[in-house]
Amino acid sequence: MKSHKGAQKRIGVSGSGKAVRVKSWRGHHLELKSSRRTRRYAGKETLTGASIDQVRRLLPYLGV
Repeated sequence: MKSHKGAQKRIGVSGSGKAVRVKSWRGHHLELKSSRRTRRYAGKETLTGASIDQVRRLLPYLGV
């Protein structure tokens, strides 16, 4: 079974085995966003609920 290459580039696994993703809106044009706003986009976020079922379908070998 093939892995979804777009999802493979965006989703990884944390040390504890949870699926993690990078938050959106952090890519560019950061000088016009407030520092409060850019802090909100910093870091990673764990995936839960219905999105984790979708990740299991897209990335069968990820191990989540």
